[in-house]
Amino acid sequence: MQANANPSPIVEQARAKINLTLKVHGKRADGYHELESLVAFAEVADVVTFEPDRELNVSVAGPFGPSIAGENLIRVALEKLRRRAPQFQLGSVSLEKHLPIAAGVGGGSADAAAVLRAVRTSSPSLASDIDWMALAAEIGADVPVCLQNCATLMRGLGEQLVPLPNLPKLDVVLVNPQVPVADNKTALVFKALGAKPLASGWQAHHAQTTFASRDMLIAYMASTGNDLLAPASQVVPEVKAVMDALSATQDVEHVALSGGGPTCFAVYRNSSNAEAAAKSLWEQHPTWWVKATLVS
Repeated sequence: MQANANPSPIVEQARAKINLTLKVHGKRADGYHELESLVAFAEVADVVTFEPDRELNVSVAGPFGPSIAGENLIRVALEKLRRRAPQFQLGSVSLEKHLPIAAGVGGGSADAAAVLRAVRTSSPSLASDIDWMALAAEIGADVPVCLQNCATLMRGLGEQLVPLPNLPKLDVVLVNPQVPVADNKTALVFKALGAKPLASGWQAHHAQTTFASRDMLIAYMASTGNDLLAPASQVVPEVKAVMDALSATQDVEHVALSGGGPTCFAVYRNSSNAEAAAKSLWEQHPTWWVKATLVS
């Protein structure tokens, strides 16, 4: 039988990564930070389309496409695949960029992970030959969890992943103030944090991974928090305005920062409450990026 000369495009959703909690345990001897984060994914997403057997190319469109600065992680992913797995037939990638840039929601990492999933899907007979998680880790610290694309307890540099298939779903509103941020925003946030070196013989404790209800999950989120909130607010002062605005919305249950910001999120009892809060926020702050969505 003749092979299909025009393979169908493969479409992947690159969902926003939301750090429900984020602990920085300290600075390691190698200069990196030891992290622990409860991660979930929103329904709002970039869209990645992979067309196998086409000329290797990356095109970008969408409302945040023009904002991409520096190295596009999709190109990094394709180049690493080309060198590490020449047996794969790569091709053309188009990106519809709906997530803000340098926003603390892992947009670039999610895009790269979506490309890896699409290539893996395009050649299932070859997929078992590749250590996909190791490849993802070479691209960026958040790429492995985005490749996994499900609720996860993430530890270390992002390479230690424990899936949490029963994590309760949350109706949230995501808000980004859409102000210019430095290309090295994350590095500046960690510098402002000033984490101390890990103590000799330090070992991770057993973090909570089972939640009988969404109320238990929210209580855990509130007690654990995000260690990057204070330094992120120093680097991007608008974070405080976003947190205050979310805290003032009706029926809000919890407000937090995702990653190193500046995107913040608030949790609501149901989608109706979240949508009402999003509408109110957008009317008060029309220059902000505001999305009501489900996180799971």
